[in-house]
Amino acid sequence: MEEKNIIYGRNSVIEALKSGSRKFNKIIISRSVRPDAKIDKIKEYALNAGVPFIFADKEKFTKYNEYNHQGVIAFVAPVEYIELEEFMEKHKENSSLVFLDGVEDPHNIGAVIRTCVCAGIDGIILPSRRGALVNEIVEKTSAGAINHISLIKVNSPVSAIQKLKENNWWVIASDHHSKDNYYDIDFLNMNFVLVMGAEHAGISRSILNLADFKIKIPMLTDFNSLNVSAAAGIIIYEYVRQKLTAGRKNG
Repeated sequence: MEEKNIIYGRNSVIEALKSGSRKFNKIIISRSVRPDAKIDKIKEYALNAGVPFIFADKEKFTKYNEYNHQGVIAFVAPVEYIELEEFMEKHKENSSLVFLDGVEDPHNIGAVIRTCVCAGIDGIILPSRRGALVNEIVEKTSAGAINHISLIKVNSPVSAIQKLKENNWWVIASDHHSKDNYYDIDFLNMNFVLVMGAEHAGISRSILNLADFKIKIPMLTDFNSLNVSAAAGIIIYEYVRQKLTAGRKNG
């Protein structure tokens, strides 16, 4: 139904319009919101893309009050995923993936995707059954970043990891029981997939057994491990640091 395929919030709607990758049915804008630069951008992009938009009374937004919609809701077609094989065909050298193995909190998924886009990660893999897929909360939390990265949905996480390994991808698993620290890994000059585990269960044993490298973020206390989105950000930006350092050396 329409209500299940929405984008809400000004930044998320702007990014989806800018990307050109989403099919819009319509956009509704609350009459009660004060016009600003972002509302003007939404109208401009919608007009240029031929997307209809209407101004509606606040009663129209009642059913969406659980969302922080900021007076803007877009009705869209479901997000499109690509096949892993298609992704690998396009990304053969020095490419990067993040695999979210069983992550269930859509806020965490959205935050990881946003970090990945900022860091230039090429794609995100999500299992179709173990964990959450992209929904309106993921889209909002990512601030529209899901429209700027390849999204890959797989039925069998183990088969996907095996297929990546067969095609010269290195599997890096984040596991707090590991001996090696995340900054000891050389992320450059290879295709890698960084696997981040579920909030409570961590990475499944079957995938952990397939990992080429197991890394951890060192802790200075015995407090519980980091939130998955925070942990992913730390590791991903070590990859960014290495890229920038290598660029300065070669420049």
